[in-house]
Amino acid sequence: MTILRMDNVAVVVDDLDAAVAFFTELGMELEGKGQIEGLYADRTIGLDGVRSDIAMMRTPDGHSKLELTKYHTPAVSDAEPRNPPPNTLGLHRVMFAVDDIDYTIARLRAHGAELLGEVAQYENIFRLCNLRGPAGIIVALAEQIG
Repeated sequence: MTILRMDNVAVVVDDLDAAVAFFTELGMELEGKGQIEGLYADRTIGLDGVRSDIAMMRTPDGHSKLELTKYHTPAVSDAEPRNPPPNTLGLHRVMFAVDDIDYTIARLRAHGAELLGEVAQYENIFRLCNLRGPAGIIVALAEQIG
């Protein structure tokens, strides 16, 4: 038995519209929005009284998806610290390949992105950076140069 594919990565956000705008600016496409609630949601997630809105974003090639989730109930629980450093246990970051890292950073800054560190070059292969995006998620960018 094997898996068929990785379907998506989910990120809980506090402002769904702002997160959609951020990832749209990055170049992802909004696949759809919906509301999630009911007994199946409670059982699947392991919480009682789940009511949330989701937006499914996909990469232009259609192979990767990001599910943005805004919980209405139960109330979200804040991670401590609010913006954990990159070496925190658990989900580390989401990385995207881009064609122009400087232009992408400039566009995302207009949506609140903050550069962590600086753009660095790995040999003659990549230019790389990490940004803090919606809900504190670390978004890594890689531009192939070699």
